Amino acid sequence: MDRSLSQEEIDSVFSATHGKRPEDDVKNAVAYDFRRPDRIAKDQLRAIHLLHDNFARNLASSLSAFLRQYAMVSLVSVEQLSFSEFSQCLPSPTCLVSLALSPFEGSAVLEINSSLVFPILEMLLGGNGKASAKINREVTEIEQVVLDGLYRIILHDLKQAWQSITPIEFTIGARETEPQLLQIMAPNEAVVAIGLEVRIAECSGVINIGMPSIIIKMLRQKFDQQWSVRRTDSTLEEQRRALRALNLSTVLLDARLQGPTVLVEDLLRLRIGDVMTFDYPVEKPVDFLVNGTLKYRGHMASTGRKMAFQIANLHKPGDV
Repeated sequence: MDRSLSQEEIDSVFSATHGKRPEDDVKNAVAYDFRRPDRIAKDQLRAIHLLHDNFARNLASSLSAFLRQYAMVSLVSVEQLSFSEFSQCLPSPTCLVSLALSPFEGSAVLEINSSLVFPILEMLLGGNGKASAKINREVTEIEQVVLDGLYRIILHDLKQAWQSITPIEFTIGARETEPQLLQIMAPNEAVVAIGLEVRIAECSGVINIGMPSIIIKMLRQKFDQQWSVRRTDSTLEEQRRALRALNLSTVLLDARLQGPTVLVEDLLRLRIGDVMTFDYPVEKPVDFLVNGTLKYRGHMASTGRKMAFQIANLHKPGDV
């Protein structure tokens, strides 16, 4: 039996299938806040995640040497939030500083949990950082001065991590203990929140970094270049082009007997018949320099009527 369905019958079929009426969609709709800044691209978030993952590994080594305690640092989160949401996620009281980002305008935020600050202070003052009592108070001015060495370590490694993208000089600006008092951005301004978990001895805590999203958007092209540089495979045409560029280059090869030195005064007194002792054994290898840099060691030789150099070994940095 063949017949057409009316519009009412079609609507009833779809309503029964989805189990809801069109009016329900209106009730469940969520209002969109157009003041919220656009989110940065996912590929940039992946690049930021990789960048701060390297930062975490370097910071673990630096903190272990600085505190003389084994430290573990791991990246736990990278997400984009508004500045007000980021501030509300921070504990109170805490150790909070604003960071100037020269040569860019704007400021970042660095926060270290109290559960991490006071054990580190104890280690810096000669203790072992294993105090069982949990301290929950504001950091004093004297303690802030003691922590300057810790900030130097963190900011140095953070600068080195960002060096692959762009040179940024991180310098400490304002210091606060209450997140709501650090008003360096508009509440709806977007920040990329980076969370790092730090474990030292028997204590653990979180270091939070808030980077302005506007700066990361400005560096979109440099992030793309950084990803392209990480590509290791080259095409045959690229290899040929590199070889063509190298064909026209020249290098200076220099074989030297690194013997004793002599004063110019003694050199001017030399006369015919004088004998100079070089104090250089015949079996000792001769240094072979490429553009003034020691690369090989070996012995002088000859090929027909021409002088030559026979390479014995490759010079490695640190060899005497």
